[in-house]
Order: sequence, then structure tokens, then C-alpha cells
Amino acid sequence: MTANNIDRDAIAHGKITEKPLRERPKYPTWALKLTMAITGLIFALFVVVHMVGNLKVFLPFYEDGTAPIDHYGAWLKEDVLYPLVPHGWFIWIFRIVLLIAIALHIYGAFVLTGRSHQSRGKFRRTNLIGGMNSFTTSTMLVTGIILLAFILFHILDMTMGVAPAASSSFVHGEIYNNMIAGFSRWPVTIFYVIAMLVLFMHLSHGIWLACSDLGITGKRWRAVLLFCAYLIPAIVMIGNISIPLSIALGWIS
Repeated sequence: MTANNIDRDAIAHGKITEKPLRERPKYPTWALKLTMAITGLIFALFVVVHMVGNLKVFLPFYEDGTAPIDHYGAWLKEDVLYPLVPHGWFIWIFRIVLLIAIALHIYGAFVLTGRSHQSRGKFRRTNLIGGMNSFTTSTMLVTGIILLAFILFHILDMTMGVAPAASSSFVHGEIYNNMIAGFSRWPVTIFYVIAMLVLFMHLSHGIWLACSDLGITGKRWRAVLLFCAYLIPAIVMIGNISIPLSIALGWIS
């Protein structure tokens, strides 16, 4: 225990100590939670925009025989924010921001989890919420690790074209053909579907936590945000799952 009124005899016999129970952390918990909330919302916005862009795979080809999603990919890489920034700069600025955000998010997740375990010690509180909320709360770190593995696989598969993650026919810049070749492999499609289910759980609970950590406490606002916390991830999940399944089932070729 920690003593305010110092008893030298008690200190000498090791019964009490002048030291605090825990050292003051380098980064306060509120700062880490705020960082995770902001970076989490950045990822939420990214997956929504990413999903909308990928849905262009369903659009019919242009008259010249090119796929709209290929034009979209070329626009992202070369022309976004031009001439505000030179050709091709935006995509690298965007990637660097995402990389920093994911590094901060991962760091905050592990530090906060460690502090939580240290604070509660041998005591374990279970089923305080119940239902889906209790499950997603207890598995946030696990689902986050699964999503990190999926992100790495997705980059190797659809961005870098590194085998065996990518198909043997991968060609840089040919997004449509790469998606067809990639999702024609059922193991890859199944992995993507599972990852999207995990994303739904992680994202829905993450949005709700982010809104709480950002100080949104009004009853009406919280009801609206709770609805959005499930609606937005559900739309992302359905949209992203529809692409690999449509290709694997031969609806897109």
C-alpha cells in the first residue's frame, strides 16, 4: 500500500512503501485512446472509399474495351490533387499517412491492453455487457491481428503482385484482370469473405468506441451513432464480399 503519513518503522519492515503503485506512463491513457479513435475513424473512412472504388468492377466496359476500374486506378495513382501536387504524389502521401496511422493504432492497442491487464491483475470481469458487444469487446485485439494479416496479404496480392499471394498472371495496372485472376481462386475468396466478417465486428465496435472516446455523450446522438456503427460496417462488408463471390461464382469474367 502507499502511505501519505510516513511511518518509518513500517517502511523499514516492508509493510508500506513511499513508491506509487504504478509509475506514471510516458503517454497518458486518454491520449492513447484519442489517438486510436482518430486513426480508427481514418481507417473507417478509407474502407468505405475503397469499397466504393472497388465496386466499379461491376460497371460495363467502355466502348474502347477498357474497364472503368482500371481508369479509376490510374486516376488514383497519377491525377488526384493534380496540379496541387505533382503527378503520382498523392498516392504516396496517402500511403504514408495510412502507414503512420496504422503504426499508432497498433501501438495504442497493445499498450492499452497491457495496462488493462496490469490494472485488473488476477481478476477477470466477464459477461458484464452480454451478447455481441461483450464478444466484440473481448476480441478486439484478436480481430485486429487478423485484419493486419489480411492487409499484408491484400497488399501482396492486389498491389504488389507477389506470389504466392498474387496469381501467376498478375500485371501491374490491370486491376480488373488481376481481380478476376485473384478471386477465381476459391481459397483466396474464402479468406477475403472471412476477413470481411472480422472487419464488420472490429469496425462496428471500433466506431462506437471512437465516438465514446471523442466525448459524444448525448442520448439522441449516441442512438444515431450506434445505428451508424452497425450500418456502415454492414454496407462495407456486403459490398466487399459481393466482389470476390461474384467473380468466384462466374458472374463476372
